[in-house]
Amino acid sequence: MDRATAIFVDGMGAASATSGVLNQLQGRIFALLYLRQASLSLDEIASELDQSKSNISIHIRGLAEWHLVRRAAVAGSRRDHYEAATDFWRVMQEIMERRFRWNLRQVVATIEETRRALGASDATKRGSDREAAFVAERLEALRAFVAAVDTGISAFVSGKAFAAETLQNVLRFVPGGARRSTREG
Repeated sequence: MDRATAIFVDGMGAASATSGVLNQLQGRIFALLYLRQASLSLDEIASELDQSKSNISIHIRGLAEWHLVRRAAVAGSRRDHYEAATDFWRVMQEIMERRFRWNLRQVVATIEETRRALGASDATKRGSDREAAFVAERLEALRAFVAAVDTGISAFVSGKAFAAETLQNVLRFVPGGARRSTREG
């Protein structure tokens, strides 16, 4: 592997390791395939990255699930060959839908469960209405924010426009949100 390719492969591996979507080896496999004009077999990928063929095979399946690589037919060969995806719009749509929207749904479920617990809590029964109101306000602010982000992801995934002001307007309802957005903007 030439120096430029090695830099790209190692850099993409490092970036992938912190992405929360891919691991380091998957990033390295994708990078190697992305810089190649022709598809590579599992043996060739394993050799280039100094990994076992079985390890490459396992990791390449995950890349295929994220639509980052695909099998490519090579005339006269019975081996599986792979090439990198180049439709990054499609890849990002998949990642946004499968990864981030799932996380948002987890947050919404947690908010709803917390609201139910708050309604049945001893603090509410003992008359700590001020504390309960504070918590309810915080939960609503987070729910509104998550709903706006979810709307943005929905728009992105379906290829529609999403105005950044939609999210900025929600921040006005978050305690301290308007102050933060003006200082940071």
